[in-house]
Amino acid sequence: MFKLDPHEAEVLRAYESGALNPGAGKAELARMRAAARVTAVKDKRVNIRLSALDLLDIQARALEEGMPYQTLIASVLHKYVTGKLSEGKPAATGAKRRTTSRSS
Repeated sequence: MFKLDPHEAEVLRAYESGALNPGAGKAELARMRAAARVTAVKDKRVNIRLSALDLLDIQARALEEGMPYQTLIASVLHKYVTGKLSEGKPAATGAKRRTTSRSS
């Protein structure tokens, strides 16, 4: 048996006593499941070319978010086409962005 930290022990006590209450009702859960089904359907493949630096930044961000980088790209594109992507200041990925200049 392993030892629980104080927070884990508190959560376990609350669970066992029935004090934990789900945040969503049946209607909300059904709505979430339907949205997940529609969002999760991936029936087309797309190939794109990205700069090496952009790909490295995407992979770093995906690692921070705990997801595969392809999933992150698909999520960003989905948010864009549904109007849910708001433009803002880019977040740092931990490494400074390098820029390259090309000679003409």
